[in-house]
Amino acid sequence: MKFICDKNILNEAISISQKAVTGKSTMQILQGILINVEKDNIKFTGSDIDLSIETNINADILEEGSIVVDSKLFGEIIRKLPNDKIEISLKENNTIDIICQKSKFNLIHMNASDFPELPKINENIIFSISQKKLKSMIRAVIFAIAQEETRPILTGVLFEIKNKKLNLVALDGYRLALKTENIDNENDINAVIPGKTLNEVSKILEDTEDLVNITFTPNHILFSIGETKIISRLLEGEFIKYNSIIPEDYNLKVIAKRMDLLNCIERASLMAKDGNTSLIKLTIDGDNMVITSNSQLGMVREEFNIILQGQSLQIAFNSKYLIDVLKIMEEDEIIMELSSSVTPCIIKNKEMDNCTYLILPVRLLNN
Repeated sequence: MKFICDKNILNEAISISQKAVTGKSTMQILQGILINVEKDNIKFTGSDIDLSIETNINADILEEGSIVVDSKLFGEIIRKLPNDKIEISLKENNTIDIICQKSKFNLIHMNASDFPELPKINENIIFSISQKKLKSMIRAVIFAIAQEETRPILTGVLFEIKNKKLNLVALDGYRLALKTENIDNENDINAVIPGKTLNEVSKILEDTEDLVNITFTPNHILFSIGETKIISRLLEGEFIKYNSIIPEDYNLKVIAKRMDLLNCIERASLMAKDGNTSLIKLTIDGDNMVITSNSQLGMVREEFNIILQGQSLQIAFNSKYLIDVLKIMEEDEIIMELSSSVTPCIIKNKEMDNCTYLILPVRLLNN
């Protein structure tokens, strides 16, 4: 095995394939990246069994071959070499030489035949979406996945295609995030993708109109993004019927400037850091919303103008949940739909009906 490649191209390929190497596997071979040098390209593969990423690059190939190198060390070496051509060649005693200008490393490699095979996926059932759109959709829901493994299905995102719409849904028991886009696809698909997978997919996606091709099998999903393939297992089990959780009726509706509301809540949350709930209280009355927070550190009061349709209400929330939603939304004005101090709050865009966020309130003692 021997090839010469530009440092930046090599570095990019390592960086992409490395995203699947968690370092948590007990198999030493999975701490490494598989490098497969063929006559017309080089394939880099990283895997932790659940998630595998492979990406292809072109280089001056002088000799074919396959090896596995320690992901972390190899990545560090390449990253710190000068911005020039790098020559990598197979040597005796299970080592490779890495040469760039006057730098030379001799690195031990592992046997490529020990690297687990990736799942075989038939790429016939393909659904396509622009990279920009998918990246935006993932960003709009990923923060609401459950962080604890007590209910594994909630650590993933529901990927649902029906009625020519793609819905991404995440919920963690305290809040729900739903993002919808119209798509030109007749299929009905229902699968739960691990949040970790979508996080890594999002880092590889670019803000372009170039397409991502997505293929489903009963147990896996494949994302094809240019020269990169990401294969992930799907989570097993039934996702919660999210439509039954979202209330259709409400007693009052608030229209507010998103950034004004966000800024007030962020300031109020500075006083709410006492304890786990980051509690803030919203008093909605007339054309005003008053946000207050009390803790051992002191107190704060924020007030700003809203448009209220319906009766007045006092309700409390974990400020973090409101901040997460308001930061991710894109329109200048948002709508809050509420019924009582103990029922969920729904937050939507004022103009485009393409996202729904549900947040459970914190029950106040006087309620």
